[in-house]
Amino acid sequence: MLDIEEASSMRTFISLKFSEEVINYIRQLQEQIKKENLFEGKFTGLENLHLTLKFLGEINEEKLEHVRERLGEIEFSQFDTRLESVGFFDNQRSGIVWLSLTNCEELQKKIDEVLVGPFEKEMRFMSHLTIARVKKIEDKKRLINYLKDLEIEKMKTNIDKFYLQESKLSSRGPEYSVVEEYKLI
Repeated sequence: MLDIEEASSMRTFISLKFSEEVINYIRQLQEQIKKENLFEGKFTGLENLHLTLKFLGEINEEKLEHVRERLGEIEFSQFDTRLESVGFFDNQRSGIVWLSLTNCEELQKKIDEVLVGPFEKEMRFMSHLTIARVKKIEDKKRLINYLKDLEIEKMKTNIDKFYLQESKLSSRGPEYSVVEEYKLI
């Protein structure tokens, strides 16, 4: 039997989205990596590209309302961010290929500050943009070296809002939807 709290909970995270120009560059980068045939896996669909600032996990309606209210209190200026580097989070023989961006730490700290309480036991989370999920890898060292040597165009983009999003896992992969949008000043 399903617990009522479980039934009304949703898997959530806080994120940034990017301009069409940045999304198109990431698509080109994905294609470049794909050509190297370094792993078996799935590249993130362009519609799902985002930078995760904080993963909240499964939260119930009460916590969701608290999060929405607290995030709505944030007063933070718009800022520019830039693609910085590419890397690999390792989980034995699988993992994720990610991009890091500059200048997102202060907004991330502000979000952490306003959510102290219901999420204070959360460990520190490195913001990242997942560009591929690696299911199987034969030569991890080769992949890591390839990514380390990969030239990343240091594209700049303006961030004028952030999002509270829901993630639904399905056999087709994760499906994301916006729960709330927060404009920066």
